[in-house]
Amino acid sequence: MRLSQLFTKTVRDAPGGEVSKNAQLLIRAGFVYKEMAGVYAYLPLGLRVIEKIKQIVREEMNPIDSQEIIMTSLQRKEIWEQTGRWSDETVDIWFKTKLKDETEVGLGWSHEEPIVEMLKQYVQSYKDLPLSVYQFQTKLRNELRAKSGIMRGREFVMKDMYSLHSSAEDLEAYYNRAIEAYRRIYARLGIGDDTYVTFASGGAFTKFSHEFQTICDAGEDVIYLHRGRNIAINEEVIDDAVAEMGINRDELEKVKTAEVGNIFNFGSQKTDDMGLRFTDANGNQASAYLGSYGIGITRVMGVVVEKLADEKGIVWPEAIAPAKVYLIRLGDNEAVMRHADELYATLTGRGIEVLYDDRDLRAGQKFADAELMGIPYRVTISDRLEADNKFELVVRQNGVQELLTQDELLAKLG
Repeated sequence: MRLSQLFTKTVRDAPGGEVSKNAQLLIRAGFVYKEMAGVYAYLPLGLRVIEKIKQIVREEMNPIDSQEIIMTSLQRKEIWEQTGRWSDETVDIWFKTKLKDETEVGLGWSHEEPIVEMLKQYVQSYKDLPLSVYQFQTKLRNELRAKSGIMRGREFVMKDMYSLHSSAEDLEAYYNRAIEAYRRIYARLGIGDDTYVTFASGGAFTKFSHEFQTICDAGEDVIYLHRGRNIAINEEVIDDAVAEMGINRDELEKVKTAEVGNIFNFGSQKTDDMGLRFTDANGNQASAYLGSYGIGITRVMGVVVEKLADEKGIVWPEAIAPAKVYLIRLGDNEAVMRHADELYATLTGRGIEVLYDDRDLRAGQKFADAELMGIPYRVTISDRLEADNKFELVVRQNGVQELLTQDELLAKLG
């Protein structure tokens, strides 16, 4: 992509009142546009990041035998009434509206109940189980607080997966497969070393659930770590968890974190409440067991920015960066322009994504934009470099600089 053709522009300052680092940097770099508190539009570069995160998640969900679908955001009141979660006293983040015929509907904040209702049509026998489905869906939550940028939005993109099983044992086995898949996802996103499977409250359906919490100063949660036993416990359940697991609280380390995923073992309560039952191998009606598994796609994007950014701007891991190379052309020398165009064509021809800064701007502005946008590799061609038949390569993550021939550069970039 040539930056001269990109309709967005970098800006010096973020909108007033935007206090979160992730939103400030993403707005300044032209990745998102703020509509209102907790509501953001994702611009071309931001959308590229989202799609790459989604693809990593997709590549880990498909191998654990989950099938991708997409549900509607409009949800029927009576479905949620079956489990007691339509009431604002139980779930206080609903957005609700009415159709023209006065039918009251909700705008989806989650999809457990609609998924169970749908699966009632497709599950009759034990031969239909197990099954797992997932989606990438825009969720709407009427959050009281929306001051953490894209880490806590009123509208956000989420991957939610649901699995249905014929026994508690089968659900437990799949639940553990999902945990390992999530570990792989966070490792590929560049935050695996600081992301912990964390014991948390299961709400009304189970004593404990599991969250995936990433150590992050901008996070809104507090967890306690036992690094020796690789145990993490959310502060809200610390007393119960310590008692149940026989841990000495003095051995725990208190850290601030951001939640980047959660999983729930609902057992059979929700499916029993909604009347989803199946015929088992003996011809009897039996309860089905439900698991729910979520990852905030846009939230994890914000966490990556918060954790990895430096004083110059965003630092994207290569796996989710909007491009691998930021190509800077300096000067209007005809040979330089031709050589830069040829390198751009060569790199893109090899399947390497490039942001080509061909704009008529000062060198300082181009270098500042490259650092703000956080593209992993910066390649510069100028009159001086052209004379030596060299390119300057700078790694965004650590600032390491090299002067390379074209062959050496192509070998380095793959």
